[in-house]
Amino acid sequence: MTAPYRDILQEIRLAFPQPVSDPIHDSYFVHSIMRALDQVDALKSHLPILGALVPGDFAEARKAALPEGTSSVEAVTSDLVGYLRGMTIFGHPRTQQNVVPPPTIPSLIGAMLAALHNPNVAWDEYSRLVALAEVEAAGITARLVGYDPEQASGVFTFGGTGTTLYGVKIGLEKACPGTMQKGHSEDAVLIVSEAGHYCAANIAGWLGLGTDNLITVPTTEENEIDLDHLGRAAREALASGKRIAAIIATLGTTDAFGLDDLQAIAALRDSLVEEFRLPYSPHVHADAVIGWAWSVFGSYDFEGNPLGFRPRTVRALAGACRRIRHLSLADSLGVDFHKTGFAPYVSSLVLVRDGQDLQLVTRRPEQMPYLYHFGDHRPGMYTLETSRAGTGPLAALANYRLFGERGLQAVLGHLVEMAQLLREHLEGHEGTTVLNRDNFGTVTLFRAYPPGVDTFAIKRREFEDPAGRDSLLAGNDFNRRVFDYVHSEAMEGRGVVISSTDCYRRTAYGEPIVALKSYILSPFVDEGDIEEVVARLLEARERIGGSG
Repeated sequence: MTAPYRDILQEIRLAFPQPVSDPIHDSYFVHSIMRALDQVDALKSHLPILGALVPGDFAEARKAALPEGTSSVEAVTSDLVGYLRGMTIFGHPRTQQNVVPPPTIPSLIGAMLAALHNPNVAWDEYSRLVALAEVEAAGITARLVGYDPEQASGVFTFGGTGTTLYGVKIGLEKACPGTMQKGHSEDAVLIVSEAGHYCAANIAGWLGLGTDNLITVPTTEENEIDLDHLGRAAREALASGKRIAAIIATLGTTDAFGLDDLQAIAALRDSLVEEFRLPYSPHVHADAVIGWAWSVFGSYDFEGNPLGFRPRTVRALAGACRRIRHLSLADSLGVDFHKTGFAPYVSSLVLVRDGQDLQLVTRRPEQMPYLYHFGDHRPGMYTLETSRAGTGPLAALANYRLFGERGLQAVLGHLVEMAQLLREHLEGHEGTTVLNRDNFGTVTLFRAYPPGVDTFAIKRREFEDPAGRDSLLAGNDFNRRVFDYVHSEAMEGRGVVISSTDCYRRTAYGEPIVALKSYILSPFVDEGDIEEVVARLLEARERIGGSG
């Protein structure tokens, strides 16, 4: 008599991809995926979201329990598709919400293949040639940013925060040798600009540096780290006996695409070593998770302009490259392919210029007695993670193969061109003003003002003059209401989904500046979508301004 569990097991086996070739079951597997895609496609409309917005009942979700019996692939698929209702379609031309791109088909296939066969790139024994894909993607990126690919090394990690965490950890080991084994024996500081990503605070806390030892340096009007303030802050820390774990240079701030002067930061670091006779060189990490992609323009002929970009676009691309071309001066840097590389989450790479730096965080083999007995590639000896999926490397490599240098130039150039066109439109109206006109990425920060406001003078007055505080606060409230109007219109199928920030930066007297934000990362965005942003913005301005 067959045990009852055998009948259940037989049903469950059918829910797995078969380990040996089975054309009939393979067809069922493909059909199941296609059925899921069909159901998702049925949720699409003219709106930039899937289906309709459905509020999440999180209290009810906490009551979820494991069902007693089994279900079918079909039932589970339909259930899972339901969780996508209300999701933003980031590839929609009327989505300009955040630094989230649509992933390409090859990158999705790369992620699916890795998910299907589950390679763990901690060790080539568990990932075979997928481990090679990680090394290839790292090598291509190293050459792109100007590192020597024979000397550089890199690993994919859990996100942009992970890339910076690796860089700071390596810097901490340089500044305070033996921290990996003995913990902190000396005070160390971490330095970043006030426009840098907030992950710096997380890292300072999680590494035990302490957020009190995070030094945030003011930025210039161009949203770049203020070099004079940076020099003073670094010297004060060193003079007080502290060590510098790392200086984080931001190459593409999240809100405004500010680009720190990495060349000047590296030169400052070198002068500090000599001035204070430091026994170590403070580590410079470039948080380039957004800006790295502009490296593809390193060899572009801006004078000849073979791709035919508009003059304003050429200037913007060249303006970004004046900073990006110095990425090779960083001791380490972070890259997010799931941002400006058009890959699905998560695909993040940390690169170190000198691969020997990874020896600072390498564990002893006897700590891992069940791993690394053989094989040629063992990054798990020094990675924070033990399990690392092959999805990120395969997705990144897929897009490198798909785009090539010229394809990435074309896509990024188009996005910048659309952002520049939006700025032209905004600057062509007396009621709107662009806040980050000297930043050259695909994000535009702007404010709208009620009729009758002198937008030519108010921006500087609000930023510099404490007497303009009341005007600033009123403007903050006005722009929040403009955003609410534009967003509600977009949810009804009229207009474009944009976003906002409660603190684009602070004024000279410490108040946050609210800004509206257009982040263009869909290659489907065109001139009509840009004009729609401006039309809804002006409509909101008139209606809200007229109502008080």
